Amino acid sequence: MSAATPTPRRRPVTLHDLVLLAVLAVVFGFLYWALVQVWGWLQVAMGPMGDLAQNVLIGGWMVVAPLALYIVRKPGVGIVVEIIASIVEVVFLASPVGPTLILVALIQGVGAEAAFAATRYRRYGWWVFVVSGITAALANLVLGMVRFGWAGQDLFALRVGFQFASGILLCGLLAKVIGDALLRTGVLDNYAIGRAAREAERATGRATEPAPTAAPEQSTQPEVSARTRPDESSGADNP
Repeated sequence: MSAATPTPRRRPVTLHDLVLLAVLAVVFGFLYWALVQVWGWLQVAMGPMGDLAQNVLIGGWMVVAPLALYIVRKPGVGIVVEIIASIVEVVFLASPVGPTLILVALIQGVGAEAAFAATRYRRYGWWVFVVSGITAALANLVLGMVRFGWAGQDLFALRVGFQFASGILLCGLLAKVIGDALLRTGVLDNYAIGRAAREAERATGRATEPAPTAAPEQSTQPEVSARTRPDESSGADNP
């Protein structure tokens, strides 16, 4: 689908949408919890720079927000699904981060959704997902500067680099890749992403449809039979 293709007329959130959002929240709640375990291992592996492990992985904890927006295309769904995923982590999986994680999820969801809101939820090209990853990473970075005083630390520049790279790759672009892969399977045909894809295909078909060819002009001159003698065709009397 073209990045410049606008979404068709937006419909209200349906029960069908809500079920999908709940499934995404639960699945990614478990994946987020698993990523916390990876975080612990990566901290050890990075040695003296282990504190930067969270910045390397941060995009992975925000990916469900742009993914939900890509599929459902309704205002607020990115924020809601990010919060529900964090609740799954805290309540059902006993995340070591604790209840504070819900506030973090709210801020990250707002950051991820800001890029789509700026387009009025009409654009879903690659560049929008890149910006979504950047704004989500920025929101989390500001929160970390307030909570942990990152700005005054020696590794701040490196932390910022990891943070934005992770936001772009593991949040924005990964959400686009996952959404496109699911779309190709056909499981999303009845959601906004599927309807938009069909509309884009129809528009492309109309644009590339060849113009009808004109029928060949028929001669207005009477045909002369091959068996007619020249003197007969001229109307001359026979001798």
